[in-house]
Amino acid sequence: MDSLQVLLDKALERKEKPRSGKFSPSMLGKCYRAQIWNRQNIPQSNPPDERTLRVFKAGLLFHEFVQGVIAKASPSAQIEVLIENDDFKGYTDIVLDDEVIDLKSQHSRAFWHRRNLEWRQLKPKLMPNILQVVYYAVELKKTKARLVFISKDDLSIQEYPLNVADYTLELNGEIATLRDFWFYEALPPAMPRAYPDDNGKLQECGYCSWKDHCIETEKQKGVINEATQKNDDRV
Repeated sequence: MDSLQVLLDKALERKEKPRSGKFSPSMLGKCYRAQIWNRQNIPQSNPPDERTLRVFKAGLLFHEFVQGVIAKASPSAQIEVLIENDDFKGYTDIVLDDEVIDLKSQHSRAFWHRRNLEWRQLKPKLMPNILQVVYYAVELKKTKARLVFISKDDLSIQEYPLNVADYTLELNGEIATLRDFWFYEALPPAMPRAYPDDNGKLQECGYCSWKDHCIETEKQKGVINEATQKNDDRV
């Protein structure tokens, strides 16, 4: 028999499956080029490695546990609600009578570091998460949204209630920009927009599933975007 690690990694291998051909709400607030390539189903040049897949699975286990707790506490709660239209498809974690909740799990270092930040420092780091949950709330005509972060070490919880109306203008601008790129079949610039570190330096390229493809695309254009080429840092 293979080692348990080998068996586990084999079990977590991702199988190819058809894409929806639509934008993913979970990518809102991130690089426009990555969002377009994701909708076009461009093959990933930098797919998740084995460790990343294990991290995803661990997060899913915490995610499902908390969903179950909330479902028991609120019998009217809806879990994994499909939101789909001509341009977008996604699943919101939890829908209550007047609120949409999105769950995120994190390792303890990032979790506890965030607790020490003021909202003005925290908001730029959370914008993709904010836009995602606000998008779901708008589609479901809810006035409130909530981001819930879960520490993988000890199940500690951090909650951030959001007034949906405070973010609809930014959300509408994001969607309009994406639709323009899609309608005109234009390639967006290679421009990271997410995951600023404490000095404001954007770290998104280091996580991008199309990083190498993007670099090659820029080389073919005769332009190398420094952020795309050199940003290997992890948050």
